[in-house]
Amino acid sequence: MRMSPFFFPMVLPNMAAANVSQYVGARGYNSTVTTACAASNNAIGEALMAIRHGVADAMVTGGTEAGISQLGLAGFAVMRALSTRNDEPHRASRPFDAERDGFVPAEGAGILVLEESERARTRGANIICELVGFGATSDAGHLVQPQETGESAAKAMQGALDDAGLGTGDVDYINAHGTSTPMNDAAETVAIKRLFGDAAYKVPISSTKGMIGHSLGASGALEAVACVKTIMDQRIHPTVNQESPDPDCDLDYVPNESRAADVGVVLSNAFGFGGQNACLVFRRWEK
Repeated sequence: MRMSPFFFPMVLPNMAAANVSQYVGARGYNSTVTTACAASNNAIGEALMAIRHGVADAMVTGGTEAGISQLGLAGFAVMRALSTRNDEPHRASRPFDAERDGFVPAEGAGILVLEESERARTRGANIICELVGFGATSDAGHLVQPQETGESAAKAMQGALDDAGLGTGDVDYINAHGTSTPMNDAAETVAIKRLFGDAAYKVPISSTKGMIGHSLGASGALEAVACVKTIMDQRIHPTVNQESPDPDCDLDYVPNESRAADVGVVLSNAFGFGGQNACLVFRRWEK
C-alpha cells in the first residue's frame, strides 16, 4: 500500500481549526480540544476564558466530527454502546426511555462566534445571547462508564453556574447530554437530582440526540446552537421517542412535543469517555 504524503495532515485533530485559521487569515490564539464527547463544550469554554483573560477579542469556536467508518462503528459495536434497533432506525435513539439500548452515531459540526460584550455593543453587533458560565470536572474513575453517584457531573454543572454567578433556581431549561445509553441517561438523571434536589422535577430537560443522533465530539457544539435557538425562539425542543417511562429517569424530559416557555437561562451538559464533564450556561441578552 502506498501512503500519501498528506496522511498526517489529514488525520491530525488540529487540522480542522488550522484550515479555518488559514481560510480566514486568523493569526491569534488557536487550539484544539480532544476530550471525547465533551470536546465541544470544553472548546467553547476555553474560548470564553480566552476572551475573559484578554487573549482575544473574539473567537470562532465549536466542534466537528466525522467518525462514521467501519472501524469506528465496529469499535462502538463491540462495546455494546450502539442501539441494535436496526429495523426501526427512526425510533432507535430514545434518551431516557425505558427501552433505550444504545446511541445512534452521527456526524456534524456546530460553530459559535463569541465576542467580548463591550466590543460587540460598540460595533452594533446583533447580539443573540450571552455565554456566561463554564464548568469542567473529571470522574477519575472508569474510562467509559459514568459515575453512578453523579458527583463529578453535578460538580461540573455547579461550576458552570458558579462561574455565571447564578444558582439552580435561575435555570429555565437543561439541554441534557442524553445519549440513549442505559448507563449514561440514568447517571445524568442522578447528577441533576444531586444538584437541583426536589427542584429537579420542575426544570424542563431535553436531549437533542433523540432527533439527530450522537455526533460525539461535535455534539456539544450542535447542542450549544440548539440552546441559543431555544433562547431566541422561546421554545424547548422535545426528547423524542419517549414511550416507556423508566423509574430511574423520572424527570420532565419534554416528551415528544416541543414546548413554549419563558427561557432566560440554559444549562448545557456534555460528558465524555475518560470521565470528562463539561457544562455551559447561556443567558438571554438584556439590552
